[in-house]
Amino acid sequence: MESPELSRDALLVAGAIVAIIGLLLGYLWGRRTSPAAKKYREVERKLDQVLQDKKIYEDEVVEHFTETAKLLNNLTGNYRDVHNHLAKGASTLCQGQGPVSLERSENNLSRAEIPADLAGIQPPLDYAPKTSPSEKGMLNEEFGLERKPTPLPEEAEKA
Repeated sequence: MESPELSRDALLVAGAIVAIIGLLLGYLWGRRTSPAAKKYREVERKLDQVLQDKKIYEDEVVEHFTETAKLLNNLTGNYRDVHNHLAKGASTLCQGQGPVSLERSENNLSRAEIPADLAGIQPPLDYAPKTSPSEKGMLNEEFGLERKPTPLPEEAEKA
């Protein structure tokens, strides 16, 4: 027969173990079902949705610009074909006095073919050139500002 002390000790140890396991399970279940945990899971779900939407948007942007580049290349080719067709027709119809085709102008660029009155023409500038090295350029902070001397504090009081 067992002693009552041994069985009571065994019951106390088993009870303590069951209590500890119960406390751990309760703590984990409480954390999982708490409002903060629910809010965390909701924020995480929203973040995943935003990241997914961002990825879809980036893919659409890449697709858009790829298609735009392709269409511009087609447009450039079509423009070249139309220009060459018009130049060929003008050359044929004007007995060689018509405009130069793009193939001819790209392959045989010669300064001698440019009339003298057009040879010195420069393309327009998108900035104002400086007339002297000491002049402030357009990108300078002080460009276009006229500085007036500021009176000294003593002179301001007298006025």
